[in-house]
Order: sequence, then structure tokens, then C-alpha cells
Amino acid sequence: MLLGDALSPPVYLHTLLTGWQTDWLSLLALAVDVALGSAYVFGTIRLSKKGRHWSPWRTGSFLAGILTITIATFSGLASYDDSVFSIHVIQHLLLMNLAPIFLVLGAPVTLALQASGRTTQTTILKVLHHPVVEFMTNPLVVLFFYSVTMIGYFCTPFYQFSLEHPLLHDLTHFQFLVTGCLYWWLVLGIDPSRWRLTYPMKLGFLALDIPVGTLLGLALTQATTSIAPSFHTLADTKSGGGILWVASELITFTAIGIVAYQWMRSDTREAERGDRRSEAAYAGRMARQSVDPDLARAGADLEVTEVEVVDGRFVNVSHPGPVTGDR
Repeated sequence: MLLGDALSPPVYLHTLLTGWQTDWLSLLALAVDVALGSAYVFGTIRLSKKGRHWSPWRTGSFLAGILTITIATFSGLASYDDSVFSIHVIQHLLLMNLAPIFLVLGAPVTLALQASGRTTQTTILKVLHHPVVEFMTNPLVVLFFYSVTMIGYFCTPFYQFSLEHPLLHDLTHFQFLVTGCLYWWLVLGIDPSRWRLTYPMKLGFLALDIPVGTLLGLALTQATTSIAPSFHTLADTKSGGGILWVASELITFTAIGIVAYQWMRSDTREAERGDRRSEAAYAGRMARQSVDPDLARAGADLEVTEVEVVDGRFVNVSHPGPVTGDR
């Protein structure tokens, strides 16, 4: 038995490993997962045939997201999601946080744009710039729905109502996933978007979310009644609250680390781009002035502020005269 007396009913490791779901909705979800993973891999293959490189880390991240969704909704974990609150919390965290983080770091939209033809690219861009999509991805709207989803689901009678209606309960899994993808797309995603948050804004976005997970976890941990008396014990409710509290904090601070890393990489890439632009501009000036490349290299060894090109030759303005010779 796993997690012992804190759960009701008991959770068995054998069921977690072998209790795969076979109902039609679970099988449909599995088929969608397989289709999305296959489409992503096909996109990387098509991109490689164009002679373009795609990071294997992005591929691995996206496929890890698909695997996480499969575990949350199709494995033995789903056997307990309506009877054991602690397991439901773990499932909630997988669908709303871990899987979306993996998915958005895989940059699926960018892959689709690079691997597809012109017609498909145009369609994707039209969808991204559609007023409905722009509204749904607005940072304020996303933050509102993300917070309301967490608080409204666990702090209102809706949770028990969903347990009493299995189809609605299953549909909430999809809602968790979509809401999580929208949230983490803004915070960690590298795909094109109408709303591009600066890195300080992303960190502020995460900071606003910290109290939500903390207060919600504390509220459940200190509860005096079960969150759903017909389905869970009070001990189960407290256990689930503790898991939600600790895991939410870990995920948030890990995300802060990822944003900080992305910020540092962005600064490094921007500095490299600046160097390349400077080199290109310098080469362009040399080409326009028809200076011999050997002379250009000789001039590059001197301080730029001390060298000028006069009539096709380098002249040190501090000590007038040809540097190496005339053209």
C-alpha cells in the first residue's frame, strides 16, 4: 500500500502500474496524444529535409509533455482521481503545470511555422492574430482564469459536483490542461505571440501566483471538514493540501530559475547579434570604399578611433601617413 492511512481508499502500487484506463474517452484522449506527438516528430523530420536544424532538447521536452498527459489521464493514476483527493491533486499538478511547461518549451508553433508550407503558415498566423485568440492570451485574462480555476475548483462546491458527474469531471482535465498551457505559454514559451512579456514581467507574473498556491494549500491543510465528504476523508483532504502547497512552490521557483536562465541566454544572444551587426557594417564600409581586404585586416589591428581611410589607403590620424601601403 502506498501513502498508507492518509488516503481513502488505500492506493496500491500495483494498481498505479497496471490500472490503465479503457473507457472510450480515455482511449480518445490517448489517440489525440499519439497524434500530436507523431505530428511533432513528423515536423522535425520535414524540417531536417529542408536542411534546417531543430533542437533535440525541444523535441524531448514536447514528447515529455505528451507522456505526462498520458500518465495523468490514461495510467493507473486516473483510477483514483475521483476517489482519492491526494491522487487528484497530483493529477491536477501534472495537467496544469508540469505537462504545459514541457509542451511550451518544445515550441510547437515555431516548429509548425518552420516546417509547413506557405499556405499553412498563413493560416497559423491568422489564427494567432485572431481577436478571440488575442483576447484569450491577454496576460490579465490568462492570470484571472488560471487563479480562478485553482481557487474556484478547490474552494467551492464545484469540486464535489464534478465528482458526482463523471463526464464533467473528465472535462475539467481538459480545462486544466488548456488553462495551464495558456499560462505557461506566456511565462516560459518561446513561440510567437501577440503578447510578448519582458523577462521582468514574467518574473512578476510568477510572483503574483505564489500567494495563490500557498494560501490554497494552507487552506486545505488546515481544513476542519473534508473537501468532498461523500468521497474523501478529512485526512485525505489535508494530505492533498500539503502536496498542492509544496509542489506548487517547487514548480513556481523552478519556473523562476528557467526564466532567469532564458534572460541570461537572451542577453548573450543579443550581444552576439550586436557584434555581428558591427562586423557586417564595418565590412560594408570597406566594400564601398574598395579597400583591399589585406589592408582592411591591417587596419583592424589598430584602434578604430585612430585610423581613417583616405583615397583608398589607411592613414593613422594620430601619426599621418600610410599605414601599410596604397591600393
